Amino acid sequence: MPRTPSSPVLLAGLLATASVAHAIAPKQFDATIPSSLPGTPRQWTYASGAAELVLAAGVAHPRTRRVAALAAAAFFVGVFPANVKMAVDARRRSPAVQAVTIARLPLQLPLVLWARNVSRGAAG
Repeated sequence: MPRTPSSPVLLAGLLATASVAHAIAPKQFDATIPSSLPGTPRQWTYASGAAELVLAAGVAHPRTRRVAALAAAAFFVGVFPANVKMAVDARRRSPAVQAVTIARLPLQLPLVLWARNVSRGAAG
């Protein structure tokens, strides 16, 4: 399988890496969880990490790739509020941190489009 920017292998790797990061460094993710969600931030951190692992496995497998990649696109949309919260919370931090969190916001769109392209490229 070629490793192009729309490669399912790279998308699965990104999702799996994010999943592992949620498990080994949950505190940094806890801070991004909007307080309006029920439960604890840690529950959401672990749940989103587990979801990323399931999505990674689904994208990696040709038989489930189409549906999993569409689900990954929806997931990337769903976690956007956490990125917004991170940018809002960064107002009290250094200008460099503020710039990074603001610059990260539009990067969610390429992730959504990447997952959608992987879905479209999956055997049907």
